[in-house]
Amino acid sequence: MPGRFLQAEPLCTMIQQERVTFAGAVPTIWNDVLRYSEQNDVDLSSIRFVICGGSAVPASLIERFDQKFGVKIYQGWGMTETSPLAAVARAPKGTPQEEEIQWRERTGRIVAGVEVRIVDDSGNVLPWDGESVGEIEIRGPWITARYYQDDAPEKFHDGWLRTGDVGSIDPKGFIQISDRVKDVIKSGGEWISSVDVENTLMGHPDVIEAAVIGVPDEKWDERPLACVVLREGATATPEDLRAFLQDKLARWWLPERWTIITEIPKTSVGKFDKKVLRARNAGGELDVTELEKPTR
Repeated sequence: MPGRFLQAEPLCTMIQQERVTFAGAVPTIWNDVLRYSEQNDVDLSSIRFVICGGSAVPASLIERFDQKFGVKIYQGWGMTETSPLAAVARAPKGTPQEEEIQWRERTGRIVAGVEVRIVDDSGNVLPWDGESVGEIEIRGPWITARYYQDDAPEKFHDGWLRTGDVGSIDPKGFIQISDRVKDVIKSGGEWISSVDVENTLMGHPDVIEAAVIGVPDEKWDERPLACVVLREGATATPEDLRAFLQDKLARWWLPERWTIITEIPKTSVGKFDKKVLRARNAGGELDVTELEKPTR
């Protein structure tokens, strides 16, 4: 409970002095801790585990905390309306240790006491097959059923809370969020997950942060614009970064528009503020490099 002191130095000092055993924060906070640890001695040995959420947790972040600190990060999902955790990515019982991290990289397994489903654009309920993708809806005893002095009918569907998150659910009850409804990039009638592109990009050693937004395109209606923050002294170019993505994502997901910026704008709780990036792009404030468009 660091109050306003959310920077890496006071956080690490507090953890070491107070021998903190549990911590929860958004990915940007833990990325800051990692960067700080590159130049300073950091002792996180008291921490038993971390719950991380608020935005998608890059696999590279989970892996580096394992390797550098021996600290397990479990991805969690929820919102204020779910009070707050609705899913935690703990591996199923009996999972071999070497496979455990594959489960922790997922959005989370639905917690007991709540119901979750996914629906398509027409409101039809989709199966838990790990492949069908739709908006996630949730209900339960402590899940918001209405808002104070605000009917907000668009937020509810047949008694279910519409979360605004898009994803799939597998037969074991693990959610995998691919985007927010408002952030999904629809290109030529197909969805591109900005979250997947961002998380893959942040696996590049030169990349500190990456946010991907949809921008207008004459041919495809929308295409991704990758906004990237590089490490100090890094020399990676947009061409290098797209080459890094080449064998990790579908070819037509690869951004042809790139901008290198000094910082991703964030909300008061540390989430990427994509509406600010969209406004900056619309206002011509971003220096955008355009590469050759990928073939489908």
